[in-house]
Amino acid sequence: MKTFPFTEATPIQFQAPLPKTSEVVIIGGGVIGVTTALFLARRNISVTLLEKGRIAAEQSSRNWGWIRQQGRDADELPIVIEAQRLWWQLAEECGEDIGLTQTGVTYLARTDKEMAGFAKFLKIAQAHGVDTRLLDQGEAARLIPAMSRPFKGAMTTPSDMRAEPWVAVPALARLAARQGVTIIENCAARMLDVSAGRISGVWTEQGRIATSSALVASGAWTSLFLRAHGISIPQLSVRTTVAATAPLPEIYAGAAADEHIAFRRRQDGGYTLAAGGSHVLYVGPDALRHAPKYLPALKANPLGTRYRPAAPRGYPDNWSTPRKWDADKETPFERMRILNPAPEAKALRAIDREFKRLFPQFETVPLKASWAGMIDAMPDVVPVVDRAAAIPGLVIATGMSGHGFGIGPGMGRVLSDLIQGNEIGHNLQRFRLSRFSDGSPTRLGPSL
Repeated sequence: MKTFPFTEATPIQFQAPLPKTSEVVIIGGGVIGVTTALFLARRNISVTLLEKGRIAAEQSSRNWGWIRQQGRDADELPIVIEAQRLWWQLAEECGEDIGLTQTGVTYLARTDKEMAGFAKFLKIAQAHGVDTRLLDQGEAARLIPAMSRPFKGAMTTPSDMRAEPWVAVPALARLAARQGVTIIENCAARMLDVSAGRISGVWTEQGRIATSSALVASGAWTSLFLRAHGISIPQLSVRTTVAATAPLPEIYAGAAADEHIAFRRRQDGGYTLAAGGSHVLYVGPDALRHAPKYLPALKANPLGTRYRPAAPRGYPDNWSTPRKWDADKETPFERMRILNPAPEAKALRAIDREFKRLFPQFETVPLKASWAGMIDAMPDVVPVVDRAAAIPGLVIATGMSGHGFGIGPGMGRVLSDLIQGNEIGHNLQRFRLSRFSDGSPTRLGPSL
């Protein structure tokens, strides 16, 4: 079985020379960093995008490929709705087939409690004009007729979409480069250069870039990078395992999930499969430090997380990973260019078992590839999108909590205007960093 295609041996696509100055420097070449750079460039702002490994090589390409409004936090939903529109626009501008298809997302319910949770989101969806609807048992069975067992009901959003993330994000990066963004792969940002209390530059392994504005959008690495500058974010990362099948007869054209299995039709005729609601947390210094902030989420879903005593060497929250370094020395970001966790054998067996239970007509499920990714998560399951009060000129975007791919273009547009000081068009109060230190109670986003 093949593993994930992006490794440190993957050829470098983007190797522009390091500029001496740039109006904005973006640290992190995932979907958030790429789309922010794209929208800044469209305002004739010089942008340099730094990626320590390869564009989209971590979670931005390892996700399930869902682009969904369904089940999102009420404060995220307006940005997701904007992202849906932008996905169509950018896919056309890319001139590449990224697998963007409007085939819907469906959640299946076994219990009245799950249906009640769906009903709560339905009110949010209706308030924003989203076409979500609830299905009874018969309607759910007719929507996905190949299922072997009945469900209490379902929630479905026909306007939701899917795309192939490992194709889409590099395509967006190529579009950004054509529109003037300087993209440099295999170039780690080592430290921010702070003078007179504000951003004056970014130190990289290739040298210094002078700038007055920096965005840190580094996914699982964000907390480690910022902690070296005195900024604490209660971000943790969890590992999920994913698999792809060889081509199979179509059972559903969109994406769907129950509590045991999630599946999405792929452009190549197979399915992307994952265990619904299950992930692994490696216990390290940050996990212990921030544990109290995660108690509400743990109480709400005590069985969703499995624990391991230590992350592999070099991971952001490994016990031996340095928390401080010098700008002229090798850093943790160069020692691990691509965070490439191994898929969990136990999870792959569960994926195979649960998919065949739901669709027993497949006596065997031909898995052609498997991979794992580290999802950057926050205690309340919504991101941090904010200016850093402690360091003027610094903007932070992290903790997308598994939602980053779908919301990416919308969040990129928002961050572009936040960096420029423009009107944003959305209320970002929910996403402020200070919510974790100003005494605000934790308000969990939906676990749908």
